[in-house]
Amino acid sequence: MRIETCEHAGFCFGVERAVALVERLLKEGRSPLYTYGPIIHNEAVVEDFEARGVRILDSPEALAAAAPGTLVIRSHGVSREEEEQMRALGFAVEDATCPFVKAIHHKVQEASREGRTVFITGDPAHSEVKAIVGWCENRPYVIRREEDIPLLPPETPVTLLSQTTFHVNYFKKIVEIVQKRYYNAFVVNTICNATQIRQQETEDLARKADAMIVIGGSKSSNTRKLVEICEANCAKTYYVRSFEDLMQQAFQPVRFVGITAGASTPKNIIEEVQNFVGSKF
Repeated sequence: MRIETCEHAGFCFGVERAVALVERLLKEGRSPLYTYGPIIHNEAVVEDFEARGVRILDSPEALAAAAPGTLVIRSHGVSREEEEQMRALGFAVEDATCPFVKAIHHKVQEASREGRTVFITGDPAHSEVKAIVGWCENRPYVIRREEDIPLLPPETPVTLLSQTTFHVNYFKKIVEIVQKRYYNAFVVNTICNATQIRQQETEDLARKADAMIVIGGSKSSNTRKLVEICEANCAKTYYVRSFEDLMQQAFQPVRFVGITAGASTPKNIIEEVQNFVGSKF
């Protein structure tokens, strides 16, 4: 059996930076130590931090009820209102927001202050998108699919940006429609380069492989995009969090297995899946 793993599978820069920050704070003995929401969208990493004393605060009410301590802003970022509340309550705030996401906050704030209408391609329920919306100073529009594009006067000044992990091809289709509908549309492709590379590598591998294994957390948006890409190009696609999930899905051996992983998947989990497939079949 041939096994090939995408070169850029696993932790991206922003995730690695966020995890390293929490590790440093644990070594420094910061206590109490909190994260606002899961630090990244990977259950194994979050559970490990919880076992070592890191508590998750997931709402303004939880913030208000917690004893002040060190509070880490998750890699997906938070709204301006949430950040202001953290500081007003006396938390020592450590910002693990991915720098690429932070740049989007600045861009939407600037565009809205200039009176432009902000369009954001992404999942409205995703924590990154919620945070981006929270930095707009007028009403933004979140566009998940083509039919979500609003019908505003064609002269409306529009600035279009994206969730960093949005599907590249979907973004291109939405850009095309927006530019036809609005003659004063300014487009900023804020899908991070690592996402674009990972999606392209995954698509190329899925076209060749007899089966694809996609590794990632159940709440990981970028991992779900990889699953969509694999399912469109490879009939046998397995979405797993670990090699244990692969066992439960009754994985059947084939000649050529491709492996990819979301941006929040630790290297050791990828290696465990590789070893399981290589040793068992």
